[in-house]
Amino acid sequence: MVNVQTMDYLKCSSAGWCGSVVEHGAMNWEDRRAGRLSFCTKVCYGIGGVPNQVASSAMAFYLQLFLLDVAQIPAAQVSLVLFGGRVSGAAADPVAGFFISRSRRTGSGQLMPWVLGCMPFTALAYFFLWYLPPFTNLRGLWYMTFYCLFQALSTFFQVPYTALTMLLTPSPRERDSATAYRMTMEMAGTLLGAAAHGLIVSGAHGPHSCEDAEFPGPGAVSPHATCLYSVAAAAVAVTYPVCGGLLCLGVKERPDPSAPASSQGMSFLAGLGLTIRHPPYLKLVISFLFISAAVQVEQSYLVLFCTHASQLHDHVQSLVLTILVSAVLSTPLWEWVLQRFGKRMSAFGICVMVPFVILLAAVPTAPVAYVVAFVSGVSIALSLLLPWSMLPDMVDDFQLQHQHGPGIETIFYSSYVFFTKLSGAGALGISTLSLEFAGYEAGACKQAEQVVVTLKVLIGAVPTCMILTGLCILMVGPGPKVPSQDSSHQLSLRRWAPHAHGYTQTATSTPGGT
Repeated sequence: MVNVQTMDYLKCSSAGWCGSVVEHGAMNWEDRRAGRLSFCTKVCYGIGGVPNQVASSAMAFYLQLFLLDVAQIPAAQVSLVLFGGRVSGAAADPVAGFFISRSRRTGSGQLMPWVLGCMPFTALAYFFLWYLPPFTNLRGLWYMTFYCLFQALSTFFQVPYTALTMLLTPSPRERDSATAYRMTMEMAGTLLGAAAHGLIVSGAHGPHSCEDAEFPGPGAVSPHATCLYSVAAAAVAVTYPVCGGLLCLGVKERPDPSAPASSQGMSFLAGLGLTIRHPPYLKLVISFLFISAAVQVEQSYLVLFCTHASQLHDHVQSLVLTILVSAVLSTPLWEWVLQRFGKRMSAFGICVMVPFVILLAAVPTAPVAYVVAFVSGVSIALSLLLPWSMLPDMVDDFQLQHQHGPGIETIFYSSYVFFTKLSGAGALGISTLSLEFAGYEAGACKQAEQVVVTLKVLIGAVPTCMILTGLCILMVGPGPKVPSQDSSHQLSLRRWAPHAHGYTQTATSTPGGT
């Protein structure tokens, strides 16, 4: 016999109405059939984000050091390279959202072709970013070009990849679980990137022996150092095709039956205007403008601080690994904390690192540095996990209030990445420019006292102020509204009811159905 839920769905469909029977009957059945994600799907989805994190981790800790001490570009030009690259990545976000939202759906989906198509070009741009060209006068332009290309291409990869979360399953709980898997795998990728890159290039930065030189100024570029950086870049670039293949094999983008094949829905600019006027989303973006910028500044200047402002040069690789290992290990714990205590209350965990980074700037000794590295990794893990866990709730809350169709997810995700990249561009550009004003000498083994003081401020006071400002903004006013179970069923019905209709047709045509 045909089951009761199927008969109820057919009755309400023939009568022209679909009310609470469909919401609580057909959708509960649909949740069981299509809501849960397999372990393999979650793992493969997480692996897809590894290459970008491997590359970003290597750049976050070592790109500044490479540009200043290996390529020997003046600090002012390095500031322009970092700022220009981040701005190009930020500008690519709305462009990516526009083209992706207007692209046609293919046999592999609407988002997956963008993810897979960008990978080989991103890998090439990353490799040439670490290549030392034979000319010297235009090196700044060379690195500016490939850094901008990499940031733009990685954006066209990251925007559809993160938005894919909304099309994996209609269940908010499963989306949170998939996000946790993604963040855990990305943390592992971050650890892999920093570890592999750092181990390969460790021979390029021996201890400074200024006492052997009459003038401790810039030296010649070592061919051995440039070769090591090229090998490290090639090793990271290989992860793009490998992880892309696993993502393609293990994850299938679910078709959105409520969207037309051409996806000619709301325009991107109109959607962007609506999203930035959504108060919970606006507060989330502004708060993490400061928090994400603080994390980027902390990562970017740790190696320079250990090299030029303390006697921790021999501990650089160990400190970087300590930060990343603690971040990877604490990510599952933070996921439990988010579920147990709520996302807003859990945000206070980000400020745990504040007193410790100040202590490191004041007392730059090895024991203090390792404690600070461990605590910083725990806080950084939460600062990366929290916004991506809150974004799906923002999308659901917005769709319940404004009754907009599919496609808004890409705009939410791309605009968030746009604003965070823009804040990072400003923070890194201004902070690197401050080194130029302090008298940083590219390639020199010993820096002036003003540079040492500047590095201490950048590693301690600047992240502290940014984190506290971001947390104050996040805690002001009511917290973001998490959709209730009934609201989640309504959204799921809007997105997935046609699938339930297909299942009912199958059930009615199968004798002996239960």
